[in-house]
Amino acid sequence: MAFALLTTGSARADIFMPGDSLMLQVAPGAIHYSYSPDHAKFSWLVGLEWQSPQRWLLGAAYFNNSFNQKCEYIYGGKVWSLDFISDQDIFKSLYFKLTGGLLLGYKEPYEDKIPFNHNGVAPGIVPGLGYKYENFSVQLDALGGAGLMFTFGYDFK
Repeated sequence: MAFALLTTGSARADIFMPGDSLMLQVAPGAIHYSYSPDHAKFSWLVGLEWQSPQRWLLGAAYFNNSFNQKCEYIYGGKVWSLDFISDQDIFKSLYFKLTGGLLLGYKEPYEDKIPFNHNGVAPGIVPGLGYKYENFSVQLDALGGAGLMFTFGYDFK
């Protein structure tokens, strides 16, 4: 049994390379551009995201959508630093993130709330603007024409 644990540990060590990070992110809710009586009283998100030193990323999120349906977003993307805005230290931690992937779970009677949805599977694109301080980050994500979501993250390096 000890051999199995040791070999598992060495296999896991090869998954992450120096400079990689793994971020746990949460969102306590969404802000909608317009009110609908069909909107859930409470939307939330929890996700995990891997990022390379070159700022490429892969991630997955599990969330309660605006219509109280449990959904997933599986994605890839890229992060760009916005330090060119100013030479002040506060701007050196600003970034723009763009992700694209698959949204899963928007089903009847709300399947038409996201474009190109077929049997609960649709493409998704999420742009975000964020600020990072040490291992913590806060990000404002645009959710298409529906609204905005603040996410809070913590990087495990």
